[in-house]
This record gives sequence, structure tokens and C-alpha cells, in this order.
Amino acid sequence: MSSETSPLLNYRLYNVAGGGFAESCSAPATEEVTICTSGSQPDDSRKLSTFFGVVVPTVLSMFSIVIFMRIGFVIGQAGFLESLLMLIVAYVIISLTVLSVCAISTNGAVRGGGAYFMISRTLGPEFGGSIGLMFFLANVCSCAVYILGLVEAVLDVFGELPNAAGTGHRGVHVLPQSYLYDVLYASSILLLCLLVCLVGAQIYAKTSFLIFLMVHVVLITIFVSFFAVGPKTIQIVKQSGNASQTILTNYTGFNLATLQHNFMDDYSVDYTTGSVMTFATVFAVMFNGCTGIMAGSNMSGDLKNPSYAIPKGTIIAVIYTLLVYLLLFLMVSFTCDRVLLQEDYGFFRQINIWPPFVVIGVYGASLSASMSTLIGASRILHALAWDDLFGVLLSPAKRTSKTGNPWVAVLYTWFLVQLVLFAGKLNTIAGIVTIFFLMAYAAVDLACLSLEWASAPNFRPTFQLFSWHTCLLGIVGCLVMMFLINPVYASCGIVLMLILLVVIHYRSPTSSWGYISQALIFHQVRKYLLLLDVRKEHVKFWRPQILLMVANPRTSAQLITFINDLKKGGLFVLGHVEIGDLDTLPSDPIHPQYNFWLSLVDKLNVKAFVDLTLSPSVRQGVQHLLRITGLGGMKPNTLVLGFYDQCVPDDYFLCDPAFQDTKENDHFGVDIASLQAHFPPVRGRETSKSLSEREYVAIVSDALKMQKNVCLARYFSAMNKKDLFAKTRPERVSIDVWPLDLLRPDSSHYVDVCSLFLLQMACVLTMVFSWKAARLRIFLCIESGDESWVKKEEKLQELLDKLRIKATIKIVIWDEVVALHWRRQLSPQEQEAGRDLSLVSDDYLRAANRMVLEQRYHTAVRFLYLPRPPVDTAHSRRYLQQLDVLTEGLGPTLLIHGLTPVTCTDL
Repeated sequence: MSSETSPLLNYRLYNVAGGGFAESCSAPATEEVTICTSGSQPDDSRKLSTFFGVVVPTVLSMFSIVIFMRIGFVIGQAGFLESLLMLIVAYVIISLTVLSVCAISTNGAVRGGGAYFMISRTLGPEFGGSIGLMFFLANVCSCAVYILGLVEAVLDVFGELPNAAGTGHRGVHVLPQSYLYDVLYASSILLLCLLVCLVGAQIYAKTSFLIFLMVHVVLITIFVSFFAVGPKTIQIVKQSGNASQTILTNYTGFNLATLQHNFMDDYSVDYTTGSVMTFATVFAVMFNGCTGIMAGSNMSGDLKNPSYAIPKGTIIAVIYTLLVYLLLFLMVSFTCDRVLLQEDYGFFRQINIWPPFVVIGVYGASLSASMSTLIGASRILHALAWDDLFGVLLSPAKRTSKTGNPWVAVLYTWFLVQLVLFAGKLNTIAGIVTIFFLMAYAAVDLACLSLEWASAPNFRPTFQLFSWHTCLLGIVGCLVMMFLINPVYASCGIVLMLILLVVIHYRSPTSSWGYISQALIFHQVRKYLLLLDVRKEHVKFWRPQILLMVANPRTSAQLITFINDLKKGGLFVLGHVEIGDLDTLPSDPIHPQYNFWLSLVDKLNVKAFVDLTLSPSVRQGVQHLLRITGLGGMKPNTLVLGFYDQCVPDDYFLCDPAFQDTKENDHFGVDIASLQAHFPPVRGRETSKSLSEREYVAIVSDALKMQKNVCLARYFSAMNKKDLFAKTRPERVSIDVWPLDLLRPDSSHYVDVCSLFLLQMACVLTMVFSWKAARLRIFLCIESGDESWVKKEEKLQELLDKLRIKATIKIVIWDEVVALHWRRQLSPQEQEAGRDLSLVSDDYLRAANRMVLEQRYHTAVRFLYLPRPPVDTAHSRRYLQQLDVLTEGLGPTLLIHGLTPVTCTDL
């Protein structure tokens, strides 16, 4: 049995063994019951604990450049009140997502890929692949944001001052500044991150911990500086063209007037982009500092116990960073002049007890966040590649080093980050990054919501602090903030996701992960089936619900396709009876056959269910299926059987190219070769039938006793819809309906329930799109001496008008035919005494057959009245002989006996 972590293309083909993050497992061939887990990597490849693997990278990613370089930007533009609102909104959104992450991660084994693994294993490869790719791109862009922030911080300290080249007093300001130089500096930092990530997760974890300690030392100095440093004036030098501008501003220390001045918003021009800021743009920059909640999840493949570490570590990191942000927001609003906040985003350096501390903190946090997103993105890309969702494009990214490090995926990620660095400005990319992260968070919430709504018994996470309300609020919050930040980016992101979803749906194989859509559909179908009350059925809403008995699909494929057209959105079930006795068999032979029949349904492209049964006889098997097939209000009301004759049709499997491509596989373990081998070859003329004439007629009688409508289909193996509706065909095809019981031409009720059933079924066929071009013809048989034929035609036309059936009435004079009927050759007294259908002569039947045949005019299919079978089973053979003579050579013909009132003239 394949596991959740098996590559899609390997599902049911072969198992992957020996490491990597996709292992297979199977139950041993013993009586002992085993529980199959999702395969595991060797224990020595998973070494990171909760603190080192989740808390440290998550805290560093959430602090990153924002805590040192954008606190002043946020408060200076939005003011303390709106900044606090932004922080609360951001943390509410990410907290709701964290609850969903915790629920999913504690519901089973979590492997490499983090958020992508959770989404794909819950929502399926389409959603997982599209969101996973966008989450990967979000991490790529986020890495670029952190690196550009680090470059900005470096240039603030070491960047060349305007017009300082000619003065000779450059000091530490030695780095030239221009677009190309900025890209060069960023590329150098990215190269350093690449080298660390190529070594592996262990060296990354050690490096991150050292940076973690360093950042917290710097944070301590910042908090101490608010109390230790007194009020002072700060000089800010700005370049304006070739001239420089000096701005004087103040650090006031704790001052209530400063808080009042910083309390409300004052949106102005951002000096790094030259654009006027708004609530949305500022929120996008600030929210980027909160997007690191998945940093620990992305390392899931390297954690000792991801199901324990991810929820615990992420919650600790979120609470801790929120407290730090709240304290910094409050202290900055109390102590720093607004001009200082708006004109110098690196103001922490100016007010620190030892300015190099802040520089070290900025460099360390930015470098750590850059490495975190680079290594996290590479793990997501490796997981995407391993699942073969994007084919050869990502195939090289599967490769890993001996220690399990996906070094090719790291190189892929490094290259994409390098491309993003050419965008050049931190705040320009922040909006795109935020949109992509919000979409990933919304997908995680959707995955958890789907699991909760599906009510699957196996969804029982150990983390219980969530509900469908939190999931839904998380989705809504993410979507609202996406469009609030940038409607254009949000719309483009959703369109990109939908495009990727469609592409992956059509090119990816069926996964072995389980589809949440199936669980949701089951949940909803069960609920609506309970609401589908058979006691509330009404003739106005009747539709055919058909059970088609199939002995061998090789000879019934065209009939299956035709009945699929005839069902009109109703139930369509393919039934098959396997002869046997379960008492004499070691196991049930039916269950393994379902995959072959379902693959047949897929090949024929019909919307049908499959129901198979094991029975000592075909008759008993059909009785079983008529009684138990379907559920609630969705049960068959019509039985369709192939005609009982000696015809040997061609093998459809040998004619249709869809059954010839031996390379094609449906990814459920059934390829064309095995499908061909499963169904027996076409029966030869010498081979005896498994069903006797008496048993066949008895099946028809049983169905009528069970109040099921019955259809007998003949010559449908000769039907070719492509030829019938070819554009080169000169004339429209016809659907011919003969509503009279031809075996009892003297019937006083020319239009009875059965006749109306014929009309309804023919009308249903004309409503199907592929049959709309066909014209419906109804034949009215009259005798030349019948003076009331005009009234009969008018009455039939009036009935058609009431039933809203568009059809042409054809008058047929059948004196020569009816004269051969046995009742016309007896006296009235003898007619009353004899009612035996077996007295109908073959001469009469041949005459009736010729009459029907002579009325053909590009006829595609004929609907004929099926008389009731005889009560005496001794007449079964004669009954079938009569039907055989009556329909011989007519082409595709459906003999119908309807018991159900199916037409209604009321509104």
C-alpha cells in the first residue's frame, strides 16, 4: 500500500525505498494485523528539536528586518493607534492560521514540505500544488525582501555620503551607492546564505541559534536605551539631486506630548520609494514581519517530532514576538519625534547606548531571516518536485546529498531569489510577498475547515483549540486583507492560483493521499439523500433512473453510451451478475472487479455507477440488484436488458482506439492490457448462453412485478453516433415512435400509460444536446375504413401540445397488416374466448416488421411498445420468437413497457 508520502507517479507502480522523504509501507503476509505508517526517514536525519527547529527560526523570521528597520516607518506613517490596530489585525489573522496549522500537524505524521505538505495531503494535489508553488514564490520574494533590507541597513552606515567624495572626509562611508551596486551587495549576501544552506540544516540551525542570541542581546540594549539615553537632537542628512539636505529632529525620551503627537496617522512620502503611503501599503510592510509563522513548519522534514514541535514552537514564537512588538510600539511612540521616525528608518542606531549593537542586530536578524526563507523555500520546492506535480521542470530538484540536503532545490531557489533582487526596493516587493503569504494562510485555514466540515472519523487532532469558526474567520480575514493591501496583486494572485490548479488537475496523476473533496461530497450527499423523501415524489419531476444489465462490455459499449444519453440527469447504474456461490469460494470475487468496471466507465466517458453481485443464477442476481441498487430516493425505476437473440456483435474493444493504447494507465492499477484481459472475449455462435429463454422472460416478468419499467435493446451495436450526426450528412436523422401494441392492434386504449412512457423516453432523448438535431416522428396506424382517423390524429396532436412535445405525426394505413392478425380471422364470440398472444402468426409479425421498415427515413433509433410477457412460462420461447420476428433488421430498437405515469400537463 502506498503511503501519503509516495510520489504520485509511483503510486501503485513501485515503492520507493531507502530514504528520501517518500517511503512506502506494506502489510506483511501474515495473520498479524499491522498499522501502516507513512514511512519514515532514518532517525539520525531528523535531529532538530522544538526550540532549535521551530522557535528559533520562527522568531527570527518574524523579527527579521522589520523589528529594526520598519518599526519607525510604521508608527511614523500610521501613528500609534493605527499601528496598534494593524498589529492586532495581523496577529489575529496569523493566530487563526496558527490554530489551523496546529490542528493539521497534530492529526498525523508531517513530512518534508511544511505548509505545502499539509495543504496537498488535505486538499489534494491541485490545491496543494498551486498554493505550494505560490508559497514557494512567497518565500523566494521574502528572502529577497530580507536581503534588500540588510543592504539598506549596510548602506545607512557604510554608504557613501552625497558629495563626500571630494572632501576627503569619508570615514566609514566608503561603499558607493547606485542601483547596480545595490544589486551587487545583495547578490554577495545571497551567496553567503547559499553557502550555509548548501552545507545543510544542521549548520543552519547552529548559525541561527547564534544569531538568535545576538539579536536578543541587541533587543535588550534597545529596551535599556529607552531608559538610559536622555533627550537629544539628531541630525539626518538627505541627498536631493546633487545637493544634500540636513534635517534636525529630536529624541525626547518618555514624553506624553510625544505620544500625543504620534497617536494619530500622518501618511507621507516614503523616502525609499518616493510614493505616498496609505494604510494598505504600510500594513503590507508591517505584515511582512508576521509572515514568518511557517518558518518552523517549513523545516518539518528535519524535525525529530514535527507533530509535537510545530504547534508548540509556533505558538510560543507568536506570543513572544507579539509581546516584543507591543513593547517596542509603545516605547517608540513615547520617545521619538515623528520626523525622526519618517526620515530615518534606522533610528534605533541613533538612540542606542552603543550604536554598533543595533547594526549587529540588523545584520544578524536579516541574515538569519534570509537563510530561513531560502532553506524553507528549497524544502517546499523539493517536496513539489518529489510529488512530480510539474514534471521534468522540477525533476532535478529531487536530488539530495548523502545527508539528505536537497542541494539542487537550494540552487533553484537561489537563482530565483537572484532574479527578484533586480526589483531593487524593499517596499516594492513587500506587497507581493504579503499577498502570496496571505493566500497560503487562507489555504491552510481552508484545509482545516474542510477537514472539520467533512466530519471524517480519522480527523481527530490532539490540538483541540480550534473550530470551523476560527478557520472560516481566518479565510475571510486573509481574503479581506489581500484586497485591502492591493486589489490588483490579490486578483492576479487568485487568477494565477486558478490557472495552476487547472494545469495541475489535467496533467497530474491521481494521488494516493486521499481527497478531502471526496469526504465533503460524501458528507453532503448523505445529508441530501436523507432529505430526498420518496413519499414526496411527483410525476412532474420524474426522470429515468436506469439499471442496465451488462453481460460483457465488449458487446455492450454502444448501448451503454446510448443509455447514458437517455438518463436525463437521472441515476444510471451498470449492473452485472457473476455466477457463483460464496459458500464454495475462499473470498469474494466481486470486490476486485470494481476497479476494472470503473475504469471502463472512465474510458467510455459516461456518468454511471457500477453495481456487481454474486448469485447462483442471473435471475436471482437481477432481483438482488433491482432491490438493493441505489439509496433512499435514488433507486432504479427502469430496467434495460440486451435483446435475447443469436446475434454475435463485433468486439467494441478492438474498434475503439481508446482501448488500444497499451501505454495509457488510469493510475488506479488498471492499464489497457489488464482491462482487455479482465473482460472475456466475445461469445461465439457455437457457445451456449449462460441464460435460458425461460429465465430471460422471467427476469422481465420479475421487473414488472416489482413495478419497474422494462426496456429491451436490440441492434445497438450497429449504432455509430459520429456517422449519425456528421456535418456532411445531408438529412437530419429521425427518432421513430410506434406507441401502439403491435401484437394487439385492436386495443381500445390507443394511448395508455405505456404509450405515454414511450413518448416521454423519446422526448427525453431529443433533449440531450447531441440528439437535439434529430426529429421526432410518431406513427398513427389506421385502417382505410376508419372514418374517425382525423379525430384520432387531432386528439394525439392535442396530447402532444399539452405535453409540450415537438413531434411530427405520421399516418400509416395498415389494412394489409392488421388483416393477418388472428383476431380478424375469428368471429366476435371466438375473439372474446381467445386472448392468447401465442396465436399471433409469423405472417402478421413479418408484415408488421415490413411496415415499420418501410417507414424508415434516416431513422437513428426506434421506440416500440413491448407487450407483457405471458403468465405461462411454457410460452416464453414463443414470446421471444415473436419479438425477434417483429424487430428483425430494424436497426437500433428499444422495446419499452412502462408502468409508471411519467407525463404531466399541470404547471
